[in-house]
Amino acid sequence: MEFDVTKTDEEWREQLSPERYAILREAGTEAPFSGSLLSVDGRGVFTCGGCGQVLFRAEQKFEAHCGWPSFDACEPGTIVERPDHSLSRERTEILCSRCGGHLGHVFDDGPTDTGLRYCVNSLSIDFDRAED
Repeated sequence: MEFDVTKTDEEWREQLSPERYAILREAGTEAPFSGSLLSVDGRGVFTCGGCGQVLFRAEQKFEAHCGWPSFDACEPGTIVERPDHSLSRERTEILCSRCGGHLGHVFDDGPTDTGLRYCVNSLSIDFDRAED
């Protein structure tokens, strides 16, 4: 896949903390219930931790009790999906459409009308709180 934002591994390592690099560039996963954005609420947007693209709005977030921030939809055109056959099962990996950063996975067990649950690592995103 080709992305608008491309950097060498060295450039990504300079930009990202080791923990963020492991998630965004090596498709790692943070421990469940450890992420700083798991319980965040309020108005605002969630952006890619690699390139800053807006991925989710706060009103798309819901409590899935799965250990990672979960969303029932994403902003149109911001997520790329690809098959993930790791862990001896088929899942759908989600990537930022702008930089290719690994975000997590999407599942079809969401509780809202979309039926989707975007399960996202806190380390792969930032929360930009809206000013009241």
